[in-house]
Amino acid sequence: MKRPGPLLTMLAGLLLAVFMLSLNATTGTKNVSSTKKETPAASASPSSSPSKPAQSPSPSPTRTRVPVPNADYAGRTDDDSSAVAVAVHDGKAVAYFCDGRTKESWLKGDVKDDGSMRLTGKNGDALTGTLKEGKRIRGTVDVGGGHYAFTADKAKKPGGLYRATATVRGAKVDGGWIVLPGGRQVGIVTRDEDPSAAPAIDPETGAVTVDGQQLTALPVIP
Repeated sequence: MKRPGPLLTMLAGLLLAVFMLSLNATTGTKNVSSTKKETPAASASPSSSPSKPAQSPSPSPTRTRVPVPNADYAGRTDDDSSAVAVAVHDGKAVAYFCDGRTKESWLKGDVKDDGSMRLTGKNGDALTGTLKEGKRIRGTVDVGGGHYAFTADKAKKPGGLYRATATVRGAKVDGGWIVLPGGRQVGIVTRDEDPSAAPAIDPETGAVTVDGQQLTALPVIP
């Protein structure tokens, strides 16, 4: 039997080579790994601290209105020439300036919440004052061309301001009285615009006799 010739040997080697190539193509393929770029996780933005609820502005404190007390105030001018009395009631005031002889003036006006006042009378007469701590009125009064500073302290009954008007023997009578602390009285009675010193009144009852006729002087209330 003849041995295989060189041709068969070459053929067998060729087949072996083809088989090996085929095996490499199937299992030896180089895997290309695809590198995935990891998308970085979005960093959470720093959360802002929760905003505080808007605070409504606190209401401004309401100023409590303290009414000026109802009272009478009586005193002397700084030069001790005249007396001044002021009656205050419900935010209004009536004042009387009197030298006890011939010079007098009635004045009236409003009292502000702070105790200040400007009262006016005839012929440009005026009183400007301030009630201090509800105890006294300090101010000035201009009457008949004169300028007077005064202090009027809070009066205790029967101290204060009194007035009487009537017709006596056909004459129009208008009398004003200031009862000072201690009981001293200063007043003028005008008969048909003719002033003169007033007789004393009974401070408890207000009784007074003018030209033989009994009158009653009443406390002045604005």
